[in-house]
Formats: sequence, C-alpha cells, structure tokens
Amino acid sequence: MPATPARLRLYTRVDCPLCEEMLQELQALPEFRDCALELVDVDADPVARTRFGHKVPVLMLDGELVCHGRLDPVEVRKALAVHR
Repeated sequence: MPATPARLRLYTRVDCPLCEEMLQELQALPEFRDCALELVDVDADPVARTRFGHKVPVLMLDGELVCHGRLDPVEVRKALAVHR
C-alpha cells in the first residue's frame, strides 16, 4: 500500500514577497513532489490571522510547525523523513 502523501500547509498573505519566495523554494525541493500542499491566506481566516498574522509565511506539516519567515530546507527534509 502506498504511503499517504505528506500534507503541508503554507500560511501566506497576498502580496507577501517572503511568502512567494518560500513557496517557490519549497516547490523546487525534490522531496516536495510527493507532498500535498494547501495554501491558506491568513487574512481570509480569522483564526489563522490571530495565530500567524505577523509570522507569515508559516509552513506546517500535519499540524506541526516546520519553519516560518524563510524556508529551512534541512527542517523540511527532517519533517518529511519523520512523516514517511
């Protein structure tokens, strides 16, 4: 039976250069191809805005914080390795 794809969630906001940068860097990681990604606009979700408002971008894996502000490829790889 194939493994369930990792469920990444990226909290972002419109016109956020750091958010766009993190998304591009994440998509460039070879490990990313086996992942499901959900983008969440913090300004459209009151709960997310309260929790992450000034910290975006925030990358979560299965509800656990992976990194925020800038992509940390080492932490992404560690998180994905634990998931598998």
